Amino acid sequence: MRARGSHFIIFVIILFCLLIVSCRQAHTAGQAEERAPAGSRALPPTEPIAPTLEQIQYSFRQVAQKVLPVVVEINVVEVITQKIPRAQAPWDFFFGPPPGDSDSQEREFRKPGLGSGVIVRKQGSKVYVLTNNHVVGEADEISVRLYDEREFPGKLVGKDPRTDLALVVFETKQDVPIALLGDSDALQVGDLVLAVGNPFGFESTVTSGIVSALGRKAKAASSIAKFTDYIQTDAAINPGNSGGALVNLRGEVIGLNTWIASQTGSYMGLGFAVPINNARKAIDDFISKGRVEYGWLGVQMGDLDPKLYPGFKEEFGLKGLIGAFVFNIFKGSPAYKAGIVPGDFITKVNNQVIEDADYLTQVVGNLSAGDSSQFEIIREGSPVTLTVKISIRKEEKEITAQTKNLWPGMYVGEITDEIKKHFQLPDRIKGVVILFVLEGTPAAIAGFSQGDVIKKINDMDIRNAVDFYAALNNSKTKEIMMRIFRKDNEILLGLIQ
Repeated sequence: MRARGSHFIIFVIILFCLLIVSCRQAHTAGQAEERAPAGSRALPPTEPIAPTLEQIQYSFRQVAQKVLPVVVEINVVEVITQKIPRAQAPWDFFFGPPPGDSDSQEREFRKPGLGSGVIVRKQGSKVYVLTNNHVVGEADEISVRLYDEREFPGKLVGKDPRTDLALVVFETKQDVPIALLGDSDALQVGDLVLAVGNPFGFESTVTSGIVSALGRKAKAASSIAKFTDYIQTDAAINPGNSGGALVNLRGEVIGLNTWIASQTGSYMGLGFAVPINNARKAIDDFISKGRVEYGWLGVQMGDLDPKLYPGFKEEFGLKGLIGAFVFNIFKGSPAYKAGIVPGDFITKVNNQVIEDADYLTQVVGNLSAGDSSQFEIIREGSPVTLTVKISIRKEEKEITAQTKNLWPGMYVGEITDEIKKHFQLPDRIKGVVILFVLEGTPAAIAGFSQGDVIKKINDMDIRNAVDFYAALNNSKTKEIMMRIFRKDNEILLGLIQ
């Protein structure tokens, strides 16, 4: 009886506890309903439902069905003329070759190539295909093969090695699918993407991956186009994929597959695509002008790498800032006319932050010739804003030919212990050292040499790079005299602005 009584008491206590919990839950729910807007009902929180593998499969399938028809195979043939040795006749040993017959003959060789392209526009009967510059190369013959196996002779509209882009056109009155171009600026690392192309000639291949990184840049010493940044992806990209589409899950083209980083020449998980937003202007320029037009500022600029230019950022008041440093300027250029001078540090263009020298090249390149832009600059530690009217960038050969107008035509640096040792300079030497003199420039013509130490400009003693650029830019006369230390001797050299 005692045991039964204790069980009963425990049962009553449990019921009492459950009643209290139930009342509290009802009270909490009532408060939630009171806080909820009229006509609504508070729902318990739910975890997001992850898509099933089958749903992901159908998503990829739909994207592939949408994109495959707009990606084409581009076949090219380059005709190469080479000299080959003439086949010798038995009697040549005794009598030599016949008169007028050379030891070699010219023969033509047909060098085939394969790549991919994306149909981006149709105007009347003309269909335009975007691809890479390195796909078309110096092709003498171009053919475009569609997903449905229709094939058309193609013709080069224009190409641009600076961005590794090219546009090919073929003609047909038949219906042709056109790619939907997306917004590459909206991409984020981790986004799912598909790569579509013709690797190794395997037509209409689709691979999947993610956006591994954004804003990748080609290394300075590489042959990769540097007038664009790149989307990095781990979607499999191989030779033949060049010019193909990188697409998002909406089936929108957000990049043009361009190159891979590999030790074998094949896929290693590092593929790179030109963002489609970087190609939009190129498409328009190719069609309207036959070439891509870039804006030109007219400066030689670079990044203040602390290894090459130790102390520069501290001395110029640039610590913690990003931008591009102006080392030389072309006389008569937009920058020159606007008042930009060597020693300026460009931080913004039209309120767009300049990350480095390469990014400034891209920003200026995308500016339209004739438009005025606001450049924010740090000069001798103080902010300056200048209005620059951009002009059209000429071909690289034409720009290189203008070195006589490049002012002053040299790069200078601080005198460190390493520099003293390298150029065998005395311990107590003061000034700035000339690191490099550009051939054909005023500095080269005047006789300046690498390793020279500039101790004085006109009447101003030069202690560091800040002094050098200040004296160079603030000279009251066009004739600038510099006192140079060279191999235990001091000499005077002059420049005329």
